[in-house]
Formats: sequence, structure tokens, C-alpha cells
Amino acid sequence: LILENGIIFEGNIFGYLEESVGEVVFNTGMTGYEEILTDPSYYGQIVTMTYPLIGNYGINLEDVESSSPKVKGFIVREKCDSPSNFRCEMDLEGYFKQNKIIALEGIDTRALTKMLRTNGTMKGIIATKELSQSEIQQKLSAFNNVNAVMKVTTKEHHTIYGTGKHVAVIDFGIKENILRSFTARNCKITIFPADVSSQQILKVNPDLIFLSNGPGDPEDLGEVIKMLKEIIGKKPIVGICLGHQLLALALGGKTKKLKFGHRGCNHPVKDIKENKVYITSQNHGYYVSELPKDMEITHVSVNDGTIEGMKHKTMPIFSVQFHPEACPGPKDIDEIFDKFLSDKTEEGSYAIR
Repeated sequence: LILENGIIFEGNIFGYLEESVGEVVFNTGMTGYEEILTDPSYYGQIVTMTYPLIGNYGINLEDVESSSPKVKGFIVREKCDSPSNFRCEMDLEGYFKQNKIIALEGIDTRALTKMLRTNGTMKGIIATKELSQSEIQQKLSAFNNVNAVMKVTTKEHHTIYGTGKHVAVIDFGIKENILRSFTARNCKITIFPADVSSQQILKVNPDLIFLSNGPGDPEDLGEVIKMLKEIIGKKPIVGICLGHQLLALALGGKTKKLKFGHRGCNHPVKDIKENKVYITSQNHGYYVSELPKDMEITHVSVNDGTIEGMKHKTMPIFSVQFHPEACPGPKDIDEIFDKFLSDKTEEGSYAIR
């Protein structure tokens, strides 16, 4: 592993043996590597797991969060060569070979994590051979993640039928369990690609517009922000993660990049109204740094005080930075989906009025 600050970690590669360039990040989850690998929000990133042994329960295709792994690479202290679980369908190495993902084991992942925590997230290369300094600089300079959302969004709109509320989902890289969470509430779901127009969304006359999670910098999505400005005030709008950040930008707020991001399934978040702390699953490198006018904070991170939820003072608009659908992680705050869909008017209902 060659980092952009010049530090090199040497280990053993496995999986698909072809070098890869990406943004090196770390995840603090002890389990959930299947969901992490297939979460589209990780597109363009090389993910380091802080838990030392990964792969001990193998891979099963029921637990994936999208159609294929989305990471650019995977780094572990030790991979398990003999997984043991009744649901296991294949081991980690076979899964990586099948999906053309390079992985690295045997490096000091604690040292790497501390370096990322101290210096911040940085670009890196998992290389299969020694590279010259000019080759390293050329490869790192050529990498960017600007078009990440368009790489992972659905290609055309489609519908999941139900008899409940009609939810128009804008897919920036949605996780399957978000769709499962709406389906469990019997919603009819119309899923649109990220480049959908406001006219196409309003034409289906949804009860609720949902903005999904996804990869990359929200400020790169200028056309999406423009589209959101056209639908604000016309329908109830809710969002998760990238959707939360895009909503803030569309309403006049600001976003910034975190030093090393929030990635794991053990992040405490405080619900201000309830004065209660929940343990949440998170995966983001950006955050809402400046709250839009007429919005109020509903949730904050206990760890660093960043905004984790907001709602509009007069309009049915509500969003959260964390992942209430979990997968991986605790489902302490799954009730957020009920608040998204609530049509009651008392305080505590956020979306449909």
C-alpha cells in the first residue's frame, strides 16, 4: 500500500491481482464486511477494517447491499481462509476474484488507522510491484471520484409495488435495506436515476420524495442541487446521508469534508427532542457544516458535535446523516422510517403532513 504522503505498508495481496488506486479510509465495525463491501457509498474507496480478523463467516449473497462490491480495494490485518457458518456460500478470496477486487492482508492496520486519523483521509495505491516516484504521482494525480454517483445509480426508473404511501426514491447509490425498510411498511416505491428531472418526479405524484445515500462530494452534483430547488415546497422530502447533504445545499446551507470521516456501526447520536442517545451505523466523509435558514437541528453526533439530523420549521422536510436502516449495525433508530412516512401533525412527525 503506497500512500500519498510517501508511507508504504508491505503485505500480501489476495483476490484479484491487479493494482488499484482509491481514497484510503477505515471502518470500525467488528462485523458486517459483506454489507460494507457492497455499500455503493464506498465507491472509489479502499477500505481498511480495524477489526483484526475478517472473513470468518464467509460470504452469502443474502446479506449484500447492492448487486456487486463497490470498493476499489480492501485491507485487513488477517483474512480467514476457513470460514465457518451455515449460511456461507464462498470465502472472501473467491468473492474478490469473482468480482475483480484487489485486497491486502498482513499489514499493521492499527498503525494505518492511526495515521489516517492523525493526517486525514488520503489517496493510496495497492500495488503488485514496486513503482517509481513519477509513476506513483501520475497514478495518484489521475484518480478522482467526481462521477461516483453516476457510476452507481440505477440506469432507468422502475417500481416496487405496495398498497401504502407512494415514495419516489432518487437513487444516488441506495442500499438495499433502505428499500427493504420502505417495503416492510408496504410502500409503493418508484426508483429514479440520479439525473432525473423535477418534472419526471412530480409527474408520478408521490406522497413523499426520498433522497438516498451515495458516494462522493455533494458539491460535485450541481445539476441535482438545481433539480432539488425546483421540487422543494411541492412535495414532502426526506433524505439519508448524501441525500441529507444535498438537501442542505439546495436549501442554502454548506457542507465540508471531515478529516477522516465517520465509518462504522458504533456511532452515538443524540436525538435533541427526546434527549436520548442512539447507537447508529454511519458511512460518510462529508457533513453539513452550516445549517440552512429555517432549518433546525434534530440530531447531533455525540463524538464530535456535527449535525446528524435536521428538519424545516414550516415545510415537511426532514433528513438524517446516519443510516437508520443499519446493515451493518444496530437498528436502534429504525423508527426514523415511520417518521419519514408519518402523516400526523403533532410535534415529532417530520415528513408527510
